[in-house]
Amino acid sequence: MDTAMDSDGPSLSIAGLLEFEEISVAGPQVIAGDARLDRAIRWVHIADSEHVELFLEGGELVLTTATAFRHRPEAMSEFLDQLERAAAAGTIIELVDEDSAFDEAASAIVREAASARDLPVVVLPHRVKFVKITEFAHRRLLAQQISQLEHAREIHETYTQLSLYRAGAQTIVDRTAELLGTPVILEDVAHRVLAHAGRGSATLAQKWAGLVTGASTEPGVEAAADWRQTPVGMRARRWGRLVVPRPAESTAALDQIIERAGEALTLTRMADRDEQDLLLQAQSGLIREITGSEGLDERSALERARSLGFTPADGVELTPVVVRIDRESDTDPTRVQLQERGLTQEIASAASRLNLCLLMTSLQSGVFGFVLGPGRGRNRRSQPSPRGTAEADDRLNRLLAELEGLAASWVVGVGRGSTSLLRAVAGLEAASHVAEVASTLDVRERAFYRSSDVRIRGLLSLLAEDSRLRAFAEGELGPLLGEPTRDDRRGDDVLPSTAYAADDGLLDFLELYLSHGGNKSAMARAGHLSRPALYSRISRLQDRLGVSLDDAESRTALHVALLWWRMYG
Repeated sequence: MDTAMDSDGPSLSIAGLLEFEEISVAGPQVIAGDARLDRAIRWVHIADSEHVELFLEGGELVLTTATAFRHRPEAMSEFLDQLERAAAAGTIIELVDEDSAFDEAASAIVREAASARDLPVVVLPHRVKFVKITEFAHRRLLAQQISQLEHAREIHETYTQLSLYRAGAQTIVDRTAELLGTPVILEDVAHRVLAHAGRGSATLAQKWAGLVTGASTEPGVEAAADWRQTPVGMRARRWGRLVVPRPAESTAALDQIIERAGEALTLTRMADRDEQDLLLQAQSGLIREITGSEGLDERSALERARSLGFTPADGVELTPVVVRIDRESDTDPTRVQLQERGLTQEIASAASRLNLCLLMTSLQSGVFGFVLGPGRGRNRRSQPSPRGTAEADDRLNRLLAELEGLAASWVVGVGRGSTSLLRAVAGLEAASHVAEVASTLDVRERAFYRSSDVRIRGLLSLLAEDSRLRAFAEGELGPLLGEPTRDDRRGDDVLPSTAYAADDGLLDFLELYLSHGGNKSAMARAGHLSRPALYSRISRLQDRLGVSLDDAESRTALHVALLWWRMYG
């Protein structure tokens, strides 16, 4: 036996050194710590001083004759105490007198001082040449260190090359499993297996969720708490972890391989994201050019788009789509940006898997759009048709279904499709208005919305900044809005951003009336009102408004005004 395993990998042990001929011929006697003879030696040190602790840093095997203190029990005990405090690997004590005879008296003192200690203590009854022992040990230790450096260099070169050549996650996991000789699993933060390699890894991947949670077990697999692992991703954006569920005994080499593999996976994902970011910038530039230039014709626009990876089949319907991420007024802008970046990348990845192509652009913080089409190899259509629109809806539904399970929430607006790229890009503006209006809906029942789904809300959204629409709404609802607050008056003029002390009770009742089309039975049930109370409120509402709610035009005008007020008032 000549090696031991510790955090530094294979190294020379005390037991291994005792087999060295220079020591073995001297008849070594282990008088303490025989259970720890496999302890690794970091270095060999010769010391005859009582104050040996001053010269040690831990892990040393101390060679000594103890000539100055081996006949004093207290000094001998203190010497061994110092070795233990300094975390020395052990000591070999040569106990011979000036005539090279075994010193029996010193041996008794050493045995008494070493009694019941865990520290390995070895006594040599014959003279040896310490210089030969140190030369042998240091040669072995230096060879080990050189071997470790060579192995570290090999690991470094392996993962550097994988990073430089943009190896995929599966390739990195494959190489890691080869180096470790054990199964390796790459999972995301939801414990979904992204890649696996090594003998038995397929079986582990199938049962992975249960193994991670402890709900199931696998023969020969340690508990999840004992797995070797490393996080993958930047500190603030961890996206997974690399796991060795069947680890060998922990070594520096194993830890180094796992850490370098994690770094390579992180760099690969970052490079992919940087490339995707550059592509998005280039595609955004083309969409801005199409939108703002009248000199770019269809053929030139398609050629430019194809150079940026947008390669739809000929003659298919292209669909303008805008995604608007939900946000509150106090939502952290940085969080919105991260959600937008993550969502655009997920959509791009999903489109690639489904053989769809995208031309994407960022519109504003938390809002981005893209033109969606089928990739080449799909059926060609030279003219748009109802069936073509249905196929476009199916494509979008399949794309959005791939995004299920993401933490962010959003709303999707869709513009009118076209076989023309120029007209499809122009449709992004309408899709953006639809997404904005759909974001105000209390209940969302669709995966995406078209203008026909938001109806009059869409029109109001388009006219939201028109002061005439505000004047119309305030004129219709004025009797229910009360007087403007005092701070909002400037002489006799009311500021455009006037705040009103609205009568929410009557506004809510008007909304109840309009939403049920004046059906009094339905209103009574929905509002939990008795018939007398219902009629009383209707009479009060009509008196306040000064109009009859039986008049269709009055109801229409009030409904439009109320919708605007709820959206922008």
